[in-house]
Amino acid sequence: MSAAAAAHFANPRNDFWRLLHAAGFTDRQYAPDEQFALLALGIGITNAAYRTTRGSGDLRRADFEGSARRLEAIAADLRPRVIAFVGKEAYRGPFGERPEHGLQGRVLGTTRLFVLPSTSPANAAVPWAERLRWFRALRRLVDEETGGARLGRP
Repeated sequence: MSAAAAAHFANPRNDFWRLLHAAGFTDRQYAPDEQFALLALGIGITNAAYRTTRGSGDLRRADFEGSARRLEAIAADLRPRVIAFVGKEAYRGPFGERPEHGLQGRVLGTTRLFVLPSTSPANAAVPWAERLRWFRALRRLVDEETGGARLGRP
């Protein structure tokens, strides 16, 4: 669905957009086709692997070729305070490490790395409340990093 819509997290059963709003990153629930509007809020979305698959289990090592260098370049050029990975495989692909959810020990320059649970409907074994807990933990980290300033504002 995401490939057909040319938008991230486009499956209506994917909880990404609902979680982003519920955790306080956005003042309303955005739709997948509004993904570029997030830039005005200080939020960017990219892929560690460009090939769209039904699930992260379908991705192969080759799908992540060059992704660590690309993420390092994003960190150096754009200097985000945090890069969050939606799902453990999104982190494992570029770095070859099995992460736990939450803040990682690895940094890219001064950019901290955070792993969220997958929001895919295929990850339904992780309840909404647990996913929201991690999105809220990311929100708290971002607030700490920005001195409490809301995203998209000075």
